[in-house]
Amino acid sequence: MNKIVLVLLVSAMSLFALEFHNYKDALKMQKKSGKVIMIDVVRSDCHYCHKMDAQVFNDVQMSKWIEQKFIPVKLDLDFDDLPLGIKVHFTPTFFFVNKEQKIVKTIPASWNIQDFKDLTKNIK
Repeated sequence: MNKIVLVLLVSAMSLFALEFHNYKDALKMQKKSGKVIMIDVVRSDCHYCHKMDAQVFNDVQMSKWIEQKFIPVKLDLDFDDLPLGIKVHFTPTFFFVNKEQKIVKTIPASWNIQDFKDLTKNIK
């Protein structure tokens, strides 16, 4: 019974989490929407990456805000190839890519909701 409740709770929480796309799909979406692609480069064992997911990307309001402004992509250094010659010195690092496939902003490190919103609100 406890396992069923736990599975339902985790499933319900995932309904509100930010939906990340792969880079190939994001490029197709960008052609239609014109939105900037937000690439979140992480590592599987990165504590700060998991913290950012839990405290920022799982927040309902912040997820909606990000999805209105950007096309979110998550790439794992342990498994994924990085596009555009991206070099990462530590994780997480966020790259914002315009429709010309130019990186318009890079934001290293983990942030809280308000700081991340402040750092990204003027990206176009």
